[in-house]
Amino acid sequence: MQDTTLVIMAAGIGSRFGGGIKQLEPVGPGGEIIMDYSIYDAVRAGFNKVVFIIRRDLEKDFKEIIGHRIEKIVPVEYAYQEMTALPAGFAVPEGRKKPWGTGQAVLCVKGLVNGPFMVINADDYYGQEGFKRLHDYMVGEMDQSGDVYDMCMGGFILENTLSENGGVTRGVCRVSGSGYLETVQETYDIRKNGGVLTAKDVNGAPVSVTPGCHVSMNMWGMPAAFLEELEAGFPEFLASLKEGDIKSEYLLPTVINRLVSTGRARVKVIETPDKWFGVTYREDKQAVVDSLRALIADGVYPERLFE
Repeated sequence: MQDTTLVIMAAGIGSRFGGGIKQLEPVGPGGEIIMDYSIYDAVRAGFNKVVFIIRRDLEKDFKEIIGHRIEKIVPVEYAYQEMTALPAGFAVPEGRKKPWGTGQAVLCVKGLVNGPFMVINADDYYGQEGFKRLHDYMVGEMDQSGDVYDMCMGGFILENTLSENGGVTRGVCRVSGSGYLETVQETYDIRKNGGVLTAKDVNGAPVSVTPGCHVSMNMWGMPAAFLEELEAGFPEFLASLKEGDIKSEYLLPTVINRLVSTGRARVKVIETPDKWFGVTYREDKQAVVDSLRALIADGVYPERLFE
């Protein structure tokens, strides 16, 4: 059986969550966190290994709250995203407070995966169908040896991914008629204002988005060879930074968008009907708790996971 790894990005600071560690907030009736449900869905879909990307200062709490428990169910490894983990010749700019974004995060798993892997966020609930559909593509259709990176993406509908409590960041996508990604653009502060959607680009300028457009929720399926691309691109990104820039990030969607635009990657957009929920803001937590209770009542999940 081919190894397929679930990679969970859990190193985010969670500043919009009021200073807490949002990835470790209990939301299930047995104290489960959102990652528990993602892992449950992924294992049922066929994934047979989990790699957590965390910060070293969270390691003790992380392992106590979820890591040691998951190790009893599926093999687990850890990767550590640190701001100081830079290629030779580069240093952290004075004043920078956060690591270098999702591209650097995924690069941290190099050497820990040897087959196709899926990347997800720790604080997003994706639903069972997306894990199954992407896993099926990864083991049944993905070409892992070609010159063009063969990838897939969970395609969510924007209106199913909004928070009632503030703006969200999404990778807004243009998808071809044959179901392949044409562009993905990180889009910020997407929110409903009087029934109308508003959004901003990276510079804060208004941009237009539609409720029914596809968005990326950082649910990507990719071959292990893609990590070589991330490794090669990171020093190029660092070298391009302007003096005094302490906030720019090496973002996974930006890397993928560039590869697609130059014909070096093709990304199958695999639609999922599931409704996203997550804890971007502290006020989101109760809605997540209520949504999970409804799924348990409908028989989607047992009252206690992994029992």
